[in-house]
Amino acid sequence: MNDLLSVLAVAVLPAAGNIVGSLLAESLRAPPWIIGAALHGAAGVAIAVVSIDLMPRILPVIPTWLLISMFLGGSVFSAALARAFRYWTSSRSGLSGAWMVYLAVAVDLLTDGLMVGAGSAVSGGLGLLLGLSQVIANIPGGFAGIGNFRNRQVPRKRRLGISGSFILPPIFGAAIGYLLLRDASTQVEHAALAFLVGVLLLATVEDMLPQADEPGVARWISTPSFAGGFALFAALSAYVD
Repeated sequence: MNDLLSVLAVAVLPAAGNIVGSLLAESLRAPPWIIGAALHGAAGVAIAVVSIDLMPRILPVIPTWLLISMFLGGSVFSAALARAFRYWTSSRSGLSGAWMVYLAVAVDLLTDGLMVGAGSAVSGGLGLLLGLSQVIANIPGGFAGIGNFRNRQVPRKRRLGISGSFILPPIFGAAIGYLLLRDASTQVEHAALAFLVGVLLLATVEDMLPQADEPGVARWISTPSFAGGFALFAALSAYVD
């Protein structure tokens, strides 16, 4: 029980990034290029998570065929989730775009929680590292989510309640990931990490980076932002795990 509570406490970290972004949206109106730069930084963090911490753990443990299978499975799952979300959105024209953004952020937080739970089943340090990596990566999502509600004149008290609800999806996801994998074999744990690599990479390349480029951020801003996100996680991984 104590171990599970520790995992759930770490799972709060991804939500903390969204809440910070939400509070920023409450206090200022940033130009679109700042959000684009922040998303490039978040993409750099995501690529660093895969290349510096996850893949070096996975490669020595599971055979290549299993790595490829789980990676493809994660990619298909990510694509299917995005397709289902787009279909659900288009079939409900009465639901506001602001709630669509909120739902997208909530799904992202659920995935973050699954990563924290699965990582914690492998190593407490890995779970903490994955949680910390998402604090900065999730700030733009929180900003965009609450910023949309603010632009649509949703009352501030209600917006703060919506912001607080960001804490629920990652806790739920972490509990599922940890309870399913804590007694699993080492190979199964690392196969699950390979599945999450597929989910994370596809979401970063197909969703986050196109959204980051949408505001037309200048290359001299986007490139240092991406590199800075990568470097930040590299430094973090050297001291946490």
